[in-house]
Amino acid sequence: MASALNGYHAAHLPEGPARAVVWKVVAEHLASWVAPDAHVLEIGAGYCEWINNVTASRRVAIGIWPEIAPLASNILEHFEPAVASSVVEDINRLLKPGGRLIVVQPNFRYAAKHYFDGYTHRSVFTDASLPNLLRAHGFRVDRVEPRFLPYSMRGSKLPIRAWTVRAYLRSPIKPMAGQMLVVASKA
Repeated sequence: MASALNGYHAAHLPEGPARAVVWKVVAEHLASWVAPDAHVLEIGAGYCEWINNVTASRRVAIGIWPEIAPLASNILEHFEPAVASSVVEDINRLLKPGGRLIVVQPNFRYAAKHYFDGYTHRSVFTDASLPNLLRAHGFRVDRVEPRFLPYSMRGSKLPIRAWTVRAYLRSPIKPMAGQMLVVASKA
């Protein structure tokens, strides 16, 4: 399992400076949803670029990469549907009333062409189905951005700079967008 996992990450999530730039700007962009005194848990932390840039009184990152030390970002699609539902239920149980869940997730509606290029993808979510799953488990959906980020940073011929990422996040026009943002609160 570990060698298959390492192979997947080496092929699909190579470390690179662009990733760090993107997640730093995303952390800034989402800062209004994270109180400075919050306790933040990132599930599926990967290289920890987002959690390392979040301002919070306590930050905890978890993942399954054995070589990486310790939002839910790009994680739910890797579970079978029943397990994804169980994960959402467990997150709701962990949150205090009013606690927030911030999800950055591939949106099948806009990423269908490449969605299963990630051969570990098991569940399909859209900007309609994911909020409905969250509501079914007691969350109030506060914000849905169907087109939040490009589906992948791989293969971009444009240089990725902090100012271009900020402009992209603010723009109503999102070329190559294939990931959504869903913010929900525990009711």
